[in-house]
Amino acid sequence: MSTRFKPKFNIKKGDNVVVIAGDDKDLKKPRKVLEVIVDKGRVVVEGVAIATKHTKPTAQNTKGGIVKVEASISISNVMLWDAKTGSATKVTRTRENGKLVRIAKKSGEVIK
Repeated sequence: MSTRFKPKFNIKKGDNVVVIAGDDKDLKKPRKVLEVIVDKGRVVVEGVAIATKHTKPTAQNTKGGIVKVEASISISNVMLWDAKTGSATKVTRTRENGKLVRIAKKSGEVIK
């Protein structure tokens, strides 16, 4: 990604999204966003892109072994979930009382 301008994404940590592309594609199952990596344009979504990580024994983790963790996927592969319509939706932004709010295009609801 370009480092000249900071990109603006419509997806935030804690949002419900659906995966629209890739191995974990499921347009009817909303999942929670755990982390947004803005400078790389990637998101970590709960239960998506599970990777196995081999860890050495440490003071905190005395056993070590193989751990399953969520890897990041491209932010273009997810779409915001609209609970009112029960499907994925695009987002528009408007100003209300001097604050930017996100509005679902399908239902017109404000996304919290």
